[in-house]
Amino acid sequence: MKRRDLLTLSLALAAAPAVAKAGGPSSSSASQPSYTRMGSLTASVVRSGGRRGVLSVEAGIDVPDEAFRAAAIQSVPRLRAACSQVVRTFGAAMIAGEVPDADRLARELQAVTNEVLGRPGAQLLLGTILTS
Repeated sequence: MKRRDLLTLSLALAAAPAVAKAGGPSSSSASQPSYTRMGSLTASVVRSGGRRGVLSVEAGIDVPDEAFRAAAIQSVPRLRAACSQVVRTFGAAMIAGEVPDADRLARELQAVTNEVLGRPGAQLLLGTILTS
């Protein structure tokens, strides 16, 4: 992907919440959003030819239950650490030149999310999975 395209995409994604807020119906009982972004999770991988590369995964959690959301938001640092470990293990197991298996990664990240938070109820959402 060209840098210009990446910049355009990132600007569009940055503006999306403001556009959604402005265009959506206003509600007097507006609660905090159920989605919490965890940021980029990175791991070192071996690329074809034996060179080192980086696996970058954008992730977040969606917690519809307001009471559970407060506990989940407080647990984001522990959750991020556990998810980073899963991504590092996943990246170390990848074969050189292999395309990341998004379904397997999502299952593993969802399992660790449920484990860290103590119960199911938070949906882990994957954004971009890049290898470079």
